[in-house]
Amino acid sequence: MESPQTTHATSVGDQWAALIACFLGWTLDAFDFFLVVVCLTAIGKEFHQPDTAVALSLTLTLAFRPVGAFIFGLLADRYGRRLPLMIDLIFYSIVEIATGFAPNFTTFLILRALFGIGMGGEWGVGASLAMEKVPPRWRGVLSGFLQQGYALGNLLATCCLLFLFNRWGWRPLFFLGGVPALLALFVRFRVKESEVWQKSRQESWSGLGKSIGRNWKLFVYLVLLMTGMNLASHGTQDMYPTFLQRFWHLGINQRSLVLIVSMFGAIVGGVLIGLISDRFGRRKAIVWSLVLGILTIPLWAYAPHLGLLITGAFLMQFFVQGAWGVIPAHLSELSPNEVRGFMPGFSYQCGVLIASSVGYLEAAFAQRMSYATAMAAAAVTILVFTAILAGLGREKRGLSFN
Repeated sequence: MESPQTTHATSVGDQWAALIACFLGWTLDAFDFFLVVVCLTAIGKEFHQPDTAVALSLTLTLAFRPVGAFIFGLLADRYGRRLPLMIDLIFYSIVEIATGFAPNFTTFLILRALFGIGMGGEWGVGASLAMEKVPPRWRGVLSGFLQQGYALGNLLATCCLLFLFNRWGWRPLFFLGGVPALLALFVRFRVKESEVWQKSRQESWSGLGKSIGRNWKLFVYLVLLMTGMNLASHGTQDMYPTFLQRFWHLGINQRSLVLIVSMFGAIVGGVLIGLISDRFGRRKAIVWSLVLGILTIPLWAYAPHLGLLITGAFLMQFFVQGAWGVIPAHLSELSPNEVRGFMPGFSYQCGVLIASSVGYLEAAFAQRMSYATAMAAAAVTILVFTAILAGLGREKRGLSFN
């Protein structure tokens, strides 16, 4: 029989294995998404398409994410978190590699839609698995760590632009997308199933459907909140590299510098504000982060010189992704045990669907006004809207899932 110390050590090891696996899965998801963002103009040039057409591929990826969240979320609540997560990792790895071989723009768009299914499936399953395992008192800061896999993926994509793009072009960068298939092996051999799911699992599809139906009001609120959060994230990130190129006329090295610094801001902000949410509450942390993001807009869009622009980019992502760092914990705590695989992920991705046209709209408005004005007007509207939504909601900070 194991001693209490051994059992506790095993439990801690499993917590970290789950957190790291889900963090890396979200990192590699984001890496592939942001490869299109940072290579947008190069992809358009090869396929003879304008910025708006390639931005449409981003919209397609975002629009198909609810499909993945629906499929894999239901599987996660019915059959456990691990198997759907492994299947999803392998699926989107195949799609990522295939993107590098796309022979024409139509095929490229189809593959980006399929990738959206894989990207949508990973977050909900991974977040529920990780948040069900970590200690409640550290859930906020570990939520911030988990969510900033997204920022790290952005950072890695930018590093590829800086160090590999000039030598190889955009296609070989997507071949790196085979790495998540190896992560599936890590999940298979190192990550244990969620004990919370084992205790609250539904024995039938009809039982799962009834549980979802009982929580429809919560679902509607979460969709609205996640619409605002996704507008904030994608509205301040997706077209920013193009803004730096078109409006500031920055070369690859300077663009990469701005983006890398901004992602360091996102990582620090996500973890720090997640930690703050453990002390002062989830809603307050989100609202104040978004309000401070509004105050950052003049530097972020209208800085008089490059140094202040870099400062503005750092601060904007510090606050926006800082607010996002609270989300895995906040949504997991609001969602009942029996639908935690489905509810956070599907509401998140429905919010993505509604917000999916933001990059396209910013590109379209930039054709009628300056890129800076288009980006700034979108940001202030979105951040005010989202702060109000977050403030109107409720929270269950530190809730025990057992």
